[in-house]
Amino acid sequence: MAILEIKVPDIGDFAEVTVIELMVKPGDSIKPEQSLITVESDKASMEIPSSHAGVVKELRSPWATR
Repeated sequence: MAILEIKVPDIGDFAEVTVIELMVKPGDSIKPEQSLITVESDKASMEIPSSHAGVVKELRSPWATR
């Protein structure tokens, strides 16, 4: 089974956004276009969808240490 890393897409001209809701957890099965997280800027909030189907292995921040 291949492991795919899904990254938050470019969401416009925002210097910073905050993750305000996690909609999945490790072990969850997901479908393409299923919402994974909700992010919020100073102007709007938006749900970020999955680009692939599969099972969530882990959730991590790009700033997390391994």
